[in-house]
Amino acid sequence: MRALVVEAGPRLRYREDYPNPKPAPGEALVRVKQAGICNTDVEILRGYFNFSGVLGHEFVGVVEEFSEAHCNGTAPELRPGDRVVGEINCVPCNSPARNFAERAQSPDRTTLGIDRRDGVFAEYVSLPMVNLHVVPPEVSDDAAVFVEPLAAACQILEQVHFRPVDRVAVLGDGKLGLLCAQVIGAATSCEVTVIGKHDNKLALARSWGLCTQLTSTLGSSSARSFDVVIECTGSPAGFELARTLVRPRGTLVLKSTYHGQPQVNLAMVVVDEITLIGSRCGPFAAALRLLAQRRVDVSSLIHARYPLHEGELALSHAQQPGVLKVLLQVGD
Repeated sequence: MRALVVEAGPRLRYREDYPNPKPAPGEALVRVKQAGICNTDVEILRGYFNFSGVLGHEFVGVVEEFSEAHCNGTAPELRPGDRVVGEINCVPCNSPARNFAERAQSPDRTTLGIDRRDGVFAEYVSLPMVNLHVVPPEVSDDAAVFVEPLAAACQILEQVHFRPVDRVAVLGDGKLGLLCAQVIGAATSCEVTVIGKHDNKLALARSWGLCTQLTSTLGSSSARSFDVVIECTGSPAGFELARTLVRPRGTLVLKSTYHGQPQVNLAMVVVDEITLIGSRCGPFAAALRLLAQRRVDVSSLIHARYPLHEGELALSHAQQPGVLKVLLQVGD
């Protein structure tokens, strides 16, 4: 099959002879229609997780077939032809993990396109049936590609209790930051401010009724002024800036993953009694409902689309300043 493969180096290579996946017990073979490029994909090409194999984890596809061996009592009702999206944390058929949260922290997990499992920048992918969610007909393919990062934004609501009077800062005006800001704005009555470096991206946030501020204009009045800060910069420097923005006894939610180990001084986290929350994958069902009800805008985040064989060019485009979501058209 055709696929974008990370090889030693790391370097990205387009191949037309990559082996088709063979579903393990309890898994389904999915034909990929569209996929989205994420900042994690870029970090993998810088050495994150030392991954090798097919890249990519945001997608929408169609169920083609199932493994002949099924897991007892764990398979959802799926039929060939169903349009689906898939959770990225995959556990063996006999795993005791019962839901997405337990799968996300299972020591036996592999992670789609990130850790020891081929991803979705290919014509086909194999995923456990319990990971798959049927996409409602009112959600387009373009919108469905956003389910995985939108679910990650929804996870914040599972972890943080927001008070109506809270001032919330979302640090980072990239794809995930803009999704997090929309979700918090839609689900709470908090004052949400998106802080970033690109005015064209901040203009989108303003069109959704959110407050915005350029990073370059932050001054002493912004220091220690937010009850909750959500760090989505994708940069090692993001943590230190986020720490300066959160008030004493406030909450700092960390969303960034990146290659390398930053030097972080945690002394003031202790002194200011800051609550630190690491936040990763989230509920797909909630994300699908938000899209079906059109409570978030994802179409405005799409900046470009490329065919699979132009994947290297697509990854390069995705890294340009000011660019949001770049899609890969894989199949029909």
